[in-house]
Amino acid sequence: MTLMHKMLGATAVMALSAGAALADPAIIFDLGGKFDKSFNESAFTGAQRWADETGGSFDEVELQSDAQREQALRRFAENGNNPIVMAGFAFATALEEVAGDYPDTKFTIIDMVVDQPNVRSVVFSEEQGSYLVGMAAALSSKTGTVGFIGGMDIPLIRNFACGYAQGAKAANADVTVISNMTGTTPAAWNDPVKGSELTLAQKSQGADVVYAAAGGTGVGVLQTAADNEMLSIGVDSNQNYLHPGKVLTSMMKRVDNAVYDAFTAGADLETGFNVMGLANGGVGYAMDDNNAALFTPEMMAAIGAAEASIIAGDIMVHNYNSDETCPALDF
Repeated sequence: MTLMHKMLGATAVMALSAGAALADPAIIFDLGGKFDKSFNESAFTGAQRWADETGGSFDEVELQSDAQREQALRRFAENGNNPIVMAGFAFATALEEVAGDYPDTKFTIIDMVVDQPNVRSVVFSEEQGSYLVGMAAALSSKTGTVGFIGGMDIPLIRNFACGYAQGAKAANADVTVISNMTGTTPAAWNDPVKGSELTLAQKSQGADVVYAAAGGTGVGVLQTAADNEMLSIGVDSNQNYLHPGKVLTSMMKRVDNAVYDAFTAGADLETGFNVMGLANGGVGYAMDDNNAALFTPEMMAAIGAAEASIIAGDIMVHNYNSDETCPALDF
């Protein structure tokens, strides 16, 4: 082989390598950081699983403010990253602005619908998984009062609360469900001190089980519950390990699967509307060595029967987002 051939070969390899690098997927984490032990961390887990299995690499950024959303999207799109995944509903406005400018780039947004030809919108049936953990809460409660603590007061989080209340009341028609939201701004996702205060307030009202759907704020809820003889319920990621024997279960929202699937599809990502619920493994509840002793055979049977009935369509769990009402809870 001549020196020229060797040089051309090296150039071709370099070009291919550059092209591959430019096609790396990217993920943008929402406020609260990728190690929030909840929503963002689940998204990161999916991205890392893809990297571990494929040997591929991905680009990432953790936002510090809402103002950075569009900037981050444009930077990754200009860099050639494909697809670009956004963890969180709050990216919708920025994505509406950006998607049309990069028609050859595929985008995935989680928890919101953006109707653009190059966007995959992934939403979850949070009400279904929350229904099951609501049953677990009511069946475990000794006081007949259970609590819910949400993060930012938005329809998405009200849907968690609504499903939870429906499940609790299906298991015990006389149960009382107390519901509080942490705040009305994005700061509500990362305020464990406020989460702790709300937990103590609910305990004073008789709650002995509390479900947190509040991002990083939930860490304070779970800690305070563990310290005050309450059971807690984690969210998004499996949080049972945080306080073994004191976290009743976690409502698994498989954000990791949504990210993993998007990264796996790459530039061939199928766009459009995608719903992940009980039937396709999008939501569920966590069982492991940390919480197995908290479930009686009767609880397992009741919750298992309800899960099968929801999948079969025999139990219809009301989705708050369908009409912004909840038959089991007054907001």
